[in-house]
Amino acid sequence: MRNKIQPYLFWILLLFLAVGIVYPVIGVIAIICMLAPIITAFFKGRYWCGNLCPRGSFWDNVIEKVSPKKPIPAFFRSVGFRIFMVFFIIGVFSVQMYYAWGDLAAMGAVFVRIILITTVVGVILGVFYHQRTWCSFCPMGTMASWLSALHKSKPLKVTNTCVDCKLCTSACPLQLTPYEAKGNEKGFTHSDCLKCSRCVEKCPKKALTF
Repeated sequence: MRNKIQPYLFWILLLFLAVGIVYPVIGVIAIICMLAPIITAFFKGRYWCGNLCPRGSFWDNVIEKVSPKKPIPAFFRSVGFRIFMVFFIIGVFSVQMYYAWGDLAAMGAVFVRIILITTVVGVILGVFYHQRTWCSFCPMGTMASWLSALHKSKPLKVTNTCVDCKLCTSACPLQLTPYEAKGNEKGFTHSDCLKCSRCVEKCPKKALTF
């Protein structure tokens, strides 16, 4: 079943940004959300992204209401672009943190600024394409997917009762295609699966299970 607290976690993001702009020192707590998806990936793949990420909750429960839900552009999913974003964001973060080092307020401001800017970018992409477009190349999510690919954690099983209706894809926040794993003993092992269970709930034949 889907995580029942996920619909409310976006308030953490909004509170963090509202307070962080005035009192940037609290920005340092954002290190938790930066490391959590990577640490969680060792055990559950991108579970954090689909169930516990405050910004993911914001995409799913706020931006989804105004998103046209268009296909996420293939360019954003490309390996090259995702690698570029990992090094670009980490590079920008590292340079800013270097100059802020030793000043807790300045260090916190670096976190607040990066989260604010990337959230604005994500909102724009969500309004034009799909609410989770940012997640397709989010640096932390990308690194979590790399770790997830190493051990194929918590695969999604798709039985032969699947009728290829593709409702699982329409329900998937990242527009993945679980139905393609029908009858495959290894299950659906895509490293970007968010383990959110939306596809499981949507399936009319109850053919999908984790």
